[in-house]
Amino acid sequence: MNTAERRHSLIFPREHGAWGILLVPLATEAAVGLLAGGRAGPLAPLGIAVLALFWLRTPVESWMGTAPVRARTHDEVALVRNAALALAAVALTALIWLFWGGRNPRLLWIGAAAGAAFIAQTAVKRTGRSARTAAQIVGAAGLTLVAPAAYYAVTGRLNGAAWSLWIANLLFAANQIQFVQLRIRAAHAIKPNEKVSAGRGFLAGQIILMALLGLACADRLFGWYATLAFLPVLFRGFAWFVSEPEPLAIHALGRRELIHAVAFAFLLVLGFQLR
Repeated sequence: MNTAERRHSLIFPREHGAWGILLVPLATEAAVGLLAGGRAGPLAPLGIAVLALFWLRTPVESWMGTAPVRARTHDEVALVRNAALALAAVALTALIWLFWGGRNPRLLWIGAAAGAAFIAQTAVKRTGRSARTAAQIVGAAGLTLVAPAAYYAVTGRLNGAAWSLWIANLLFAANQIQFVQLRIRAAHAIKPNEKVSAGRGFLAGQIILMALLGLACADRLFGWYATLAFLPVLFRGFAWFVSEPEPLAIHALGRRELIHAVAFAFLLVLGFQLR
């Protein structure tokens, strides 16, 4: 790793998939809220605060020495310290803007829940590498809480629509995390029986996801049209088990999952308008 790459790793979040897990819920709930007659104004401070706080984690961990890439030299320590202080100042300014005059008080509870999720993720990580997928899903639960936060900031309501959108985004994120981990774990699986052996847990997750969506629709907690947003990822998950073997290309896999995330966001917003 050259000097420029190292400095970049000290400051910028390395979990590229986490950006999607954060931004897709923010975009979907903001869009649904705006189409329901909400106000766009609060999205600016909320978006700035969320992005700054998410970004802040990397330089802080590099500064504290808990990240995979740690600040070692005096210049590196100064770099991550200055980045952390600048991001903290941006986040604090945005939060003051967001809560000014006693506005948006329920966002405090959502923020506390997100913080609890990240603490729980740290605890799960310490149990070992075997809990990596579980830790990522717990972290996704915290990141996707930006969904009800966005809906509440836009509409002033924290109702069933806000929470059903959060659950939908969390289920989608969990499916993506499980699929990416499966592809990495089963990189050398060629025959269908080898894929099934490596992906039993993922297959079970796909079936559970379909069952949960069916139950939610039957109880009218979720619209049938909105379930169409899950069809592309459900199809790609099942199709992998019968597809021709191909070498694992992480960047190509990431791009495909990004396309799935954009399609999910579009179809979810459309489904909520059609229900």
